[in-house]
Amino acid sequence: MVIGLNHMTAPVEIREQITFARDIDGSITRSLLNLEGVEEAVVLSTCNRAEVIVMTLDFENAADRILRVVGEAHGLDVEPYSEFFYVKGAADAVRHVFRVTASLDSMVLGEPQILGQVKESYRHSTLLNATGPVLNRLMHRAFFTAKRVRNETGVGKAAISVAYVAVDLARKILGELTDKRVLLIGAGEMAELAARHLMSQVNRPVTIINRTYDTACALAVQLCGNAIPMDELNIGLAEADVVITSTGSREPIIQPEQMMIAMRRRRNRPVFIIDIAIPRDVDPEVNDIDGVYLYNIDDLQSVAQENLGERQQEALKAEKIVNEEVAKFMAWTRSLDAAPTIVALKDKLEEIRLREMARLNGKLSALSPDEREAVEVITRSIINKIAHDPISFLRKSGISSKRNVYLDVAQKLFRLNGGLPAELSHHGSETEEE
Repeated sequence: MVIGLNHMTAPVEIREQITFARDIDGSITRSLLNLEGVEEAVVLSTCNRAEVIVMTLDFENAADRILRVVGEAHGLDVEPYSEFFYVKGAADAVRHVFRVTASLDSMVLGEPQILGQVKESYRHSTLLNATGPVLNRLMHRAFFTAKRVRNETGVGKAAISVAYVAVDLARKILGELTDKRVLLIGAGEMAELAARHLMSQVNRPVTIINRTYDTACALAVQLCGNAIPMDELNIGLAEADVVITSTGSREPIIQPEQMMIAMRRRRNRPVFIIDIAIPRDVDPEVNDIDGVYLYNIDDLQSVAQENLGERQQEALKAEKIVNEEVAKFMAWTRSLDAAPTIVALKDKLEEIRLREMARLNGKLSALSPDEREAVEVITRSIINKIAHDPISFLRKSGISSKRNVYLDVAQKLFRLNGGLPAELSHHGSETEEE
C-alpha cells in the first residue's frame, strides 16, 4: 500500500505542513511498524511528495491507522486534509512506486534526482530494520525498472531538474543574467544544482549563505563563489538581483519586514526570488512588496511543462516498461502462495529418501565411504529431478487465476496437507467443486 500526497494532489501550502523530513530519528517509521497489520515500511520525503510505502496484512483498516500516525507526527488532524491524499494498493501501489523511482511522476519529467532520493529513503528504512522480503524486492525492482527506463528510452536524455527550471525562469523574467548578482541560500543538493546552472549564466561570483558557515565556504570553493554567514542575510538580500533559496528550515527565513528594509537599501531595484524549499523559506506576503517577484516550487510547474514533446513520446515507452515490471512483480507476490506447498513437497521427498536409505542400511553397510557418498548423491539427484517439474509449475502458477486449484491438487497428489498449517491449506468445498 502507498499513502501520500504530491505536487499533483496538494498545493505547496498543504505539502509544507505534511513532510517526513523530520523522520531522521526513525520515529515515524517505528510508529508505522507498531501498527497492527503493518509488517514493513518505507517513508519517502522529497520537495514534491510525502509518502508512506507499507506491506500490510490488513489492507481494509491500514489506511486509517497510517493516516492517524501521519497526523500525530505533524500535530495535525488529518481529516480536513483527506482530499489531498491518495491511497493505492496492490498493483496500483507497485506501479506508483516504479513510476516515482523512474521519474515518470515528477514535476520535471525525467529529472535525475528522484532515484537517489528513493534510494536514500530505502537505505534509511533498512538501517531501521523496517523492511523485509516484500519491500526489499519491491524497491530493488523499482531501481531495476528505473535503470531500464534510463537505458531503453530517451526520458532521461538532456534531463533537467527543478533547479534548472528555476534558473531558466529567472532568465525569462530578467533577461540576460550576465551582470546580475546572485544569492544562493542553502548548500544542499538542490541549491548546489542551481548554483552550477547559474555559473554558465552570470559573470559575477555567486554568493552562498548557509546556517553552517563552513558548509557554505566549502561549496563556495567548489563553485569559485563567495560565502557569507547567515547573520549577514539582510546584507545579501540588499545586494542580490536573483535569490534562490532551498534550506531545510521549518519556518520562513525571509520575512516581509526584512525584505522591505532590503528593498529600501536597493532603492527598489527589482529582485527575483525563487523559493524551491518545502516548507517554504519565504513568507508568501513578501510577494506583495513592490519590486519583489516571488516564485515558489509550484510556480515552476508551468515552466517545466514547456517543450516536453519528445520526452513525452519517450515517456510512453517508459510506461510500457513499468507495466511489464509491475506484471512480473505481481506474479512474484502471487508465487509466494506456493512457497509453503513447495517446501512441504521438498521436505516430504527428502523424508522418503532418508527413510529408504535407513531401511536399506544393512545392505549398504558393506559399501566403502566413497561408495556410500555416491549413493547419497545419486538419490538426492533423483529426488531433485522428480521435484523439478512440479515445483517449476507451482512457481509459475502465480500468473494463473487458478493458482489455488493447482496448489490444492499438488497438496492432494503428494498428501501434503497434513504437513501444512491450516491457514495454508487450499482444499475446501469451493476448490472441490472446481
